[in-house]
Amino acid sequence: MGRKDFLKTLGLSAITLYAGNIVLTSCNNNDIVPLGLSLGDIGNPLRIPKTLNAIGQIIATNGKDDFGSSQMVPVMGYDGGLLGPTIRAKKGEEVQISFRNELNENTNIHWHGLVIPPEMDGHPTHTIKPKGEFNFKFKVNQQAGMNWYHPHLHESTGRQVTQGLSGMFIIESDEEKGLSLPSADYEIPLVIQDKRFSSDGTIKYSPEMQDTMDGYLGDQILVNGTLKPYVDVATRFYRFRVLNGSSARVYNLALSDGSDYYVIGSDNGLLPVPQKVNSLLLGSGERVDLLIDFSMFPVGMDLFLMSQTFNNMGKAQGNNAFNILKFTVTTEEIDSFKLPQTLIPMTRIAGSSKTRNFELKMKMLSFKGMHRINNKVFDMNRIDETVNLGATEIWEFDNSSGDEPHPMHIHAVQFQVITRSGGRGVIMPHETGWKDTVLVAPGEKVQVIIKFEQKGTFVFHCHNLEHEDDGMMLNFQVV
Repeated sequence: MGRKDFLKTLGLSAITLYAGNIVLTSCNNNDIVPLGLSLGDIGNPLRIPKTLNAIGQIIATNGKDDFGSSQMVPVMGYDGGLLGPTIRAKKGEEVQISFRNELNENTNIHWHGLVIPPEMDGHPTHTIKPKGEFNFKFKVNQQAGMNWYHPHLHESTGRQVTQGLSGMFIIESDEEKGLSLPSADYEIPLVIQDKRFSSDGTIKYSPEMQDTMDGYLGDQILVNGTLKPYVDVATRFYRFRVLNGSSARVYNLALSDGSDYYVIGSDNGLLPVPQKVNSLLLGSGERVDLLIDFSMFPVGMDLFLMSQTFNNMGKAQGNNAFNILKFTVTTEEIDSFKLPQTLIPMTRIAGSSKTRNFELKMKMLSFKGMHRINNKVFDMNRIDETVNLGATEIWEFDNSSGDEPHPMHIHAVQFQVITRSGGRGVIMPHETGWKDTVLVAPGEKVQVIIKFEQKGTFVFHCHNLEHEDDGMMLNFQVV
């Protein structure tokens, strides 16, 4: 039975169905509309995570945070509060991060976007117990880009990330520095997350079966852990490094007055040339590097980074528009920055020796995972695909018969999107660069080309974290 037929059979009655630890009620995710900052609201100043260099320490703790308001509540966090520090490393540099687990449960760290050895990657089998420590040590051998880190324990990833465990990992290079892009106060990281809160102000994570099917959507928007955030800007170009750190929500990023902005980078680095857009769909786990020119706006003007409505992304996505972050133009400045005509050249991958097809489907009324890849549910000890080291392959993600979006993420590789058929039918502007996560909408097939350059056992999965925890993940081994 498919998802649509299953829900039609249930109708609108208040049925409760137990399937493992998941409870289905009449909850409808279409009713969950995030409450962003509006004109006239005072709001909270956008917080900027502290910076950590390539050598340092991270501690996972049960801490407290107020999200920019006045009430301190318990959270999971790195170094105490919601979100960890932004780690900055240089291309070619060796990273040495000492990690300690002060939580009362197991955890680990996955370095999302980094091509590193399997013992450092954060496979679900890599468990760091309470009071345990682990020294992450690896060399950065990839281009400048915006990556991130978060826990990756099977069946616990969604909860631990939602409760606060994540942070950015930015790689810098001399080639990127040579472009003289906006920096310092004019380069702002934006970690966008939606959350639900309990009546006592704590973050709530209690997915019912509807949440597992659609993804766990929040009714409040946080940016860098800040509720109702705003940032003051000057009349000049700003660079925004944007991460969709939400558990499941897709955002259609736009400026509230409909102005254009520029995409200069995607998951794993800068694009070959800037792309002018006025909106952009960003799935869970995806990143995008943006330039916004505020010189076109007068001092005193307010506008928003918002999520516009959009179509064809499933029952729980795109039905409502909402604000994410308010910009207030407060200062007039003379800006010497000029938008480059070219950025970082990209060599196209060619010469595929094999094409692998992965069908993304949901199997209802299953007690062993509803979300499946090639009708398989994740098994920690099973190798699903074997790839030769140095091989170049095309992987096709087939969501042509599905009705929910799946942002597909592959560990320890960087790939290029080469085709999209059905659905939107085209490669998006931010998909013209290096990627590790690609949004596959209902009705779509997406092909990516990959060269496998890291030996070991890794996973690939849907980055809707409820789908992932439900078993939409497989192992692959590079030999």
